[in-house]
Amino acid sequence: MQLQLPEASVEAQRASRLLHNLIATEIRLQHGWISFARYMELLLYAPDLGYYSGGAAKLGKDGDFTTAPEITPLFGATLAHLTTELLVSSPALQPQILEFGAGSGQLAYDILTELASGENGSVGLQAYYIVELSAELRARQQLKLQAFPQVQWLDRLPESFSGVVIGNEVLDAMPVELVLRGAEGWLQRGVGLSQTGADGGDGQFIYIDRPAEPALIAQIPDAESLTVGHLTEVHPVAIGFMRSLGTMLKAGQGGVALFIDYGFPAAEYYLQQRDQGTLMCHYRHHAHPDPFYLPGLQDVTAHVDFTAMAVAALDTGLDLLGYSSQAAFLLEAGIGKLLLRTPPENALAYLPQANALQKLVSPAEMGELFKVLAVGINAELPARFASHDRSHRL
Repeated sequence: MQLQLPEASVEAQRASRLLHNLIATEIRLQHGWISFARYMELLLYAPDLGYYSGGAAKLGKDGDFTTAPEITPLFGATLAHLTTELLVSSPALQPQILEFGAGSGQLAYDILTELASGENGSVGLQAYYIVELSAELRARQQLKLQAFPQVQWLDRLPESFSGVVIGNEVLDAMPVELVLRGAEGWLQRGVGLSQTGADGGDGQFIYIDRPAEPALIAQIPDAESLTVGHLTEVHPVAIGFMRSLGTMLKAGQGGVALFIDYGFPAAEYYLQQRDQGTLMCHYRHHAHPDPFYLPGLQDVTAHVDFTAMAVAALDTGLDLLGYSSQAAFLLEAGIGKLLLRTPPENALAYLPQANALQKLVSPAEMGELFKVLAVGINAELPARFASHDRSHRL
């Protein structure tokens, strides 16, 4: 595939080649084939070389994509107000927050700044935990959040937790498996190497398909109705994560988890019209479909199957508290009122914030594609969120 994308620096290309060689070595050690999920895991998280563990900028105008916290502090401020409301109204919840994959630390910074302002009441936040797998990102977060002594970093999920859990664009960054409907049944798509010479040199990454285990296809509703050639993703890693989350919250005996991401319920995810899946790569604000391009220098993601995530949470004993578009969720959480803290008459300050809010809630931007899934135990969302709830679509 010939891609017209910005050229990487010589240093970046050298790092990409090192990751290519590392993955190639693993493929050879695994007899010429690794699953796509393992390939994606190495692309994103290989120590020092993976996309999230290397040193390049990921977010904002100098990175590869922009997330809601990078667009406007109103996003974090809104979550701060909702968190306060949840903690005050649910006695079973401890006054603490746990965030997964905090990226640049911007969301944590905005939430903690809003909580410290006292404008939404005080809940006496005891701790703000961040589970961060990337040492490089953790270092950036520590620098940004040094003014907030409540912040503590964790390497893994705690065994128990009570409070509010936040995951913004976390599920889409978890490795997925690719599966393909073949003429004789479902296939699991993995990654191998082309050969460049008689010496069996590294070559280029190529797709190699093998028969899929039935358990891998169980996530797809009515899988046998899909036609030959249908390529899609399944999400065993994210499903496992949701089950671990459920175990953690049950042990803590009270919690609400909010996951904000782009995706669909299963009935929409596996439509025949979406027969080439949702896998997408992001490099310097360009989107393209080739996960073999410059390993380690681009993000690789897939949309979230929110039905599978909800089912995994329910299987561990959590309650489904709500599911809605990002637009409806943010508006009910009060983002419009927070915007009006800046007087519209002050156009120089107001208009940039209004434009940023529009990007978050417009159906043509992030408002409809992004969804919010809320699960928990011994807690519930405020009653006003029910008016836009889409849980029946899961």
